[in-house]
Amino acid sequence: MSQKSYDNTASLYLIPTPIGNLEDITLRAVKTLENVDVIFAEDTRVTGQLLKHLNINKKIISNYDFNELENLNKLLDYLKKGYNVGLVSDRGTPVISDPGFGLVQMAINNNYHVIALPGPTALIPALIVSGIEPSPFLFYGFLNSKEGVRKKELEKLKFLEFTIIFYESPHRIVKTLNNMLEVLGNRKISISREISKKFEEVYRGNIKDIINEVNNIKGELVIVVEKNKEENSYSNLSIVEHVNLYIKEGLESKEAIKKVAQDRKVAKKEIYNDYHNIK
Repeated sequence: MSQKSYDNTASLYLIPTPIGNLEDITLRAVKTLENVDVIFAEDTRVTGQLLKHLNINKKIISNYDFNELENLNKLLDYLKKGYNVGLVSDRGTPVISDPGFGLVQMAINNNYHVIALPGPTALIPALIVSGIEPSPFLFYGFLNSKEGVRKKELEKLKFLEFTIIFYESPHRIVKTLNNMLEVLGNRKISISREISKKFEEVYRGNIKDIINEVNNIKGELVIVVEKNKEENSYSNLSIVEHVNLYIKEGLESKEAIKKVAQDRKVAKKEIYNDYHNIK
């Protein structure tokens, strides 16, 4: 049986794996893969190839979006028996736009340790090579595949003063950039392709310019979008539109009115009366 965690109890280990270059795996990740008793993996074939490369032989259980619910009790059974469990995704850090969140919740809710190893992830390298102000930033992950929903998501992000990081697929990149241009305006962006791999490259410029460069782009993509820099970007909105914008984002009307008053630096009562058309 493998070595236990810091207080000698069975734990769930979140183990990052290389996003491309196998040399990026950490010594601690290798040691942990060697020491856990069983590994839950997004794709058993991909993880099997990695373990073969590392000369590690372990039981691997398939864990992806559509069967994770079935795996929750399996995880709990292993932990109750005193086994250490590893969790990996195909590439990068588990749970970040990858399966595993349900397993993490199950372990936490049953008072087992969840131990996350630092290691490879695509979003941080893309951010720091982008040439775009790195802090504060918001990691969004994948936008919705349906264009109407995707544009609504972008509308909610439009006024945020954060650099925003997205993941995107090659077949949808042009449509997504056109949606960003329409909703966010011609902002400065960076697109990192195939991070850490042989054909790694970075596109930098304004959205309008980059759209013309990525028609036939391939590989895994990370988009970094500069923050909203328009002062009083709500100035073109009426009071009603401004309040409704926050309500669409999930705030109750009372909280939305309060936030609009803060944005516009006026009394809350003034916004309330205007919104409710009280003379």
